[in-house]
Amino acid sequence: MKIFFRVDSSFSMGTGHVMRCLTLAEQLRKKNFQIEFICRNLEGNIIPLINQEGYKTHILNGDDIKDEETRWYKDHWLLDAEECLKIIGDQLIELLIVDHYGLDYLWESTLKRKTNKLMVIDDLANRRHYCDLLLDQNFYFNMTNRYNDLVPKECKLLLGPQFALLRNEFMEKKRRKRTGEIKSILIFFGGTDPTNETEKTIHALTKLDKDINVNVIIGQSNIRKTSIEKLCNMYSNFKFYCQVTNISDFMNEADLAIGAGGSTTWERCYLGLPSIIIIVADNQVELARSVSQFGAIINLGFSYEVTSDHIFNTVSELISNPMKVRKLSEAASSLVNPDIVHQYPVVQAILEELT
Repeated sequence: MKIFFRVDSSFSMGTGHVMRCLTLAEQLRKKNFQIEFICRNLEGNIIPLINQEGYKTHILNGDDIKDEETRWYKDHWLLDAEECLKIIGDQLIELLIVDHYGLDYLWESTLKRKTNKLMVIDDLANRRHYCDLLLDQNFYFNMTNRYNDLVPKECKLLLGPQFALLRNEFMEKKRRKRTGEIKSILIFFGGTDPTNETEKTIHALTKLDKDINVNVIIGQSNIRKTSIEKLCNMYSNFKFYCQVTNISDFMNEADLAIGAGGSTTWERCYLGLPSIIIIVADNQVELARSVSQFGAIINLGFSYEVTSDHIFNTVSELISNPMKVRKLSEAASSLVNPDIVHQYPVVQAILEELT
């Protein structure tokens, strides 16, 4: 039985969509599905990582797409659909999974005739979909009605952190007890960090007590990796890492994380890791605000509003207030129930839909 993923990555759209699709693909591969990916060859993509994980990848041309990538899809969705139809060919596939902000019900309805079931992964709730299942793993106070009138009546909605797509390396970790004392800080802003929050945060933390260890992790697609490494090497308590395969270890060891407000939120929450969030993309706004209002993170706002001094002052306050740090950890932990997540309800829902 064959499943196709349609997903992209690039400098501007980041790597998160591909990473969560790879997580789901691994769980489905364990159920003996044959998995293939369709990706456009955009600048800064992580297609090599997909291949490294052992999946066949069909590559669409992206040489002429440099800026306004999402806008390109809105204007050329039919071209994309026709190219995907050509790849699928005469076969009727079991499931097509789409994780793409640039595609909507027009693209989905065109591909639907080639697949038994169609699933959408989304978190914007800003466009119509034509699908059998929709997954939005994020927490919002209005999550039960965000997709009203955006999906068919018979669509099965998988909503909330209980459906979080967590990699095995996280589910194998045991949450450690956190005292609220901060001796180790993790800086990680995803695979690309297009607004360069990493360097801004490093500059902020160099003012702290040198007894605090700071681990700085970036992705291979980060265009500033050389300058970030040089900056880290100037300070004895800073350690630089690029494209690690065990980030769960770093998260579990850290007493505080500083990062973006994307899907990594659920990895941090799963481990009960207190976090300071900086919004680096519009699609992170609602999530960051909701989780912050719940008390599970500190949301500093949009990247262009946040200065190094802002970061320094926030971290300094937390260092002097262990009780606040513990409360952040407790609230984060309560958002992701390990007993439910370990059962991988997303896969269960897919199997039920396909029977």
